[in-house]
Amino acid sequence: MKILLVGSGGREHALALGLKADKSCTELHAAPGNPGIASLATLHPVAITDNNAILTLAQQLAVDLVVVGPEVPLVNGVADVLRDAGFAVFGPSKAAAQLEGSKDFAKGVMRDAGVPTAHSFTCTEQSEIEKALDIFGAPYVVKDDGLAAGKGVVVTNDRQVALDHALSCSRVVIEEYLDGPEISLFGISDGRNVLPMQPAQDFKRAYDGDEGPNTGGMGAYSPLPWAPDDIVEETYEKVLAPMIAEMAARGTPFVGLLYAGLALTDEGIRVIEFNARFGDPETQVLIPRLMTPLATLLYNAATNNLDDAVLQWRDESAVTVVLAAQGYPESPKTGAVISSIPTIDKSQVFHAGTALNGGSLLSTGGRVLTVTGTGSDLTEARDRAYRSISQIELEGSFYRSDIALNASVAEKGN
Repeated sequence: MKILLVGSGGREHALALGLKADKSCTELHAAPGNPGIASLATLHPVAITDNNAILTLAQQLAVDLVVVGPEVPLVNGVADVLRDAGFAVFGPSKAAAQLEGSKDFAKGVMRDAGVPTAHSFTCTEQSEIEKALDIFGAPYVVKDDGLAAGKGVVVTNDRQVALDHALSCSRVVIEEYLDGPEISLFGISDGRNVLPMQPAQDFKRAYDGDEGPNTGGMGAYSPLPWAPDDIVEETYEKVLAPMIAEMAARGTPFVGLLYAGLALTDEGIRVIEFNARFGDPETQVLIPRLMTPLATLLYNAATNNLDDAVLQWRDESAVTVVLAAQGYPESPKTGAVISSIPTIDKSQVFHAGTALNGGSLLSTGGRVLTVTGTGSDLTEARDRAYRSISQIELEGSFYRSDIALNASVAEKGN
């Protein structure tokens, strides 16, 4: 099987590792990829926003499967262009990708599907915004209706901060605050069936102790020793299956990865958000734990053939920690030299925002590298991840020191 992987981040590096490990993958190509992916795939300098260029590349390579990593090309309709040309695509259509492209759209689908979520108002005028903020009160949850590269959500006790963010959006969703631990639970769907993956937890705030601004994610871990035993089954029954059924009933079947961000509240699980693709950095802990051959799995999803599929998982833990550039997330410094990338057993360095220039590895984004450690438990996995990331040299860079710390302590106490 020849596969084309679209994207250039840490998520795509993890997917490339999983795809390449599947014996059915005979050729792996990435567009545009990154220096880490280059060791696994042939890279092609194609912009992810250029649907026609991606189609032309798929045709030139005569690939059997296209796997689309990021949300932007999905919301731009690249899956439709590829499917219309006869390609098997893992990734939802433009219509189905609106589950991520519009918070308001996702709320409507959840309402029709009977999926539990926060009460909300969609607003465009300042008077509506102020009324909604007053109805829900602090903490204020304000979400840009459209794509915002993981930075469109503000959760704050400061009403002025909430109002300023809301006014900066052309359309905004304001909702009640959901109190309880958050988890990410992904479902792989062929448009009819959906296979729930293992849950993960990511860390959105920039600094230790969940301080600082929201980011695209500073680390993640899986499994979750503290989560209810039936969390996967319950999420499948109350969230994933109803959403897939509702999207099919609307004539816009969802084929690809449905990401459910959940809050475990006192009243039960509630959906915080949906994404239409693998999450970053959760993918970097889930792919190393997945035993099921990834290329075959995604091809079967892309070709409406998951009826008999079962996911198998390694009995080990994984922890990933993000190395962020100086100034991230507000104004990350780019172009700095990265050196001393370690090779530690059972740890993997995934490239996220890197580029080669004259033999030097340079930082090109806010989240530069993600380092995943695996082990028999979270403590061992954390140790490997942190030993590895501590050896990387990038001037001004930083990382959180508390990823999976509380969970590993709780795990030891059980």
